[in-house]
Amino acid sequence: MRTIRACLAVLAFACAEPTITAPAPATPALRGEGQVSQKNSYSINAAENTIFVKIVQVRGESGEPIHAFIRKMFVSADSARAERLVIDLRSISGSDIRLTVPLIKGVATRQRFAQRGGLFVVVGDESFSPSQSTATLLQRYANPIFIPQPPG
Repeated sequence: MRTIRACLAVLAFACAEPTITAPAPATPALRGEGQVSQKNSYSINAAENTIFVKIVQVRGESGEPIHAFIRKMFVSADSARAERLVIDLRSISGSDIRLTVPLIKGVATRQRFAQRGGLFVVVGDESFSPSQSTATLLQRYANPIFIPQPPG
């Protein structure tokens, strides 16, 4: 039954198209010593067969639309034969949740990420609507291990 539900969910995700949204005022996420990062990023640790993804914005204000970024990330993960996916959702604040559909679809269609121990999701106190919705959907269609951000 779970397989049928997952297939139906993937079908529904496949039918969803990204929406075009107007850019929001820039509110940079501060990192480290005054460095500003507004771009989504990913890196692959080949020794651990793990891909680390940090999603900062889902609206595409800084250039690359989220669906293009996610597609590129999964192509890289597949090429590297990554067995684990770590998604950091702590920096997302406000946007259109339909733009995270490619992420959920990509996880749900890759058994290695959908199974327990294949997906880790980092959330924190600053995680708002899109982060929470994405985390909830990932929990519904995969078996993620949630990693809460320590307070402070």
